[in-house]
Amino acid sequence: MINFSGLDSQCLSGKGEGYRGRISITESGNACQHWNTQFPHKHGWIPDRYPCKYAEGLEENYCRNPDGEKKPWCYTTSSSVRWEYCTIPPCDRTDQGIAGMDSGVYL
Repeated sequence: MINFSGLDSQCLSGKGEGYRGRISITESGNACQHWNTQFPHKHGWIPDRYPCKYAEGLEENYCRNPDGEKKPWCYTTSSSVRWEYCTIPPCDRTDQGIAGMDSGVYL
């Protein structure tokens, strides 16, 4: 099977700095806070401050890894939990397509 870089952005490769999928729930089930809001948690990862490197990535409330953590994460909407890691399917599951994404295209 051929590895398509566009599809790689939808699954976890390495630490997930290039992950651009739409998962917005943490490992424990908390919803992610929007990156452009400061409630319930104030933070410095404001998309407008990082126009070159991160503007494309810090949208909505999707899990991201803008700071090189061990995997994608997000601030949560829970006032008692500031941030958590997210569970992103790995890219190396070739036996099930790419991370279980069956596009029906195999070469």
